[in-house]
Amino acid sequence: MNKNIETRPLSPHLTIHKKVLTSLLSIVHRLTGLGLSLGSVLIVVWIFSIAMGEEYFNIVYFFLGSILGKIILFIWSFGTFYHLINGVRYLIWSMGYGIDIKNIYRSGYLVIFFSAIFTALLWMIVLDII
Repeated sequence: MNKNIETRPLSPHLTIHKKVLTSLLSIVHRLTGLGLSLGSVLIVVWIFSIAMGEEYFNIVYFFLGSILGKIILFIWSFGTFYHLINGVRYLIWSMGYGIDIKNIYRSGYLVIFFSAIFTALLWMIVLDII
């Protein structure tokens, strides 16, 4: 067998490729999907705490009201908006619209922008800033 073939790597390593917006957005979409699944467990715990009584509800309420709880809820709310908006973007692509590279990048930036805006608006309403 040829010696060059034996020493060649079987597939390129992730550090070789340039990180482009499209691949990063795709990876974040998958991670937010996972995060939404984990966040669903948090909702179930919250609902069970309501059913179990005031003592258990107060424990969950205390945790969610702490700095760590608020950070988790903030990240989860951003993930929810990101996954929703990016999912609509994928649906639009499935219909055959916006598939050229210029629109792909433009819509990617819009997904990030609107996710941040909607998250900020939600937290302004939650914190009663408006």
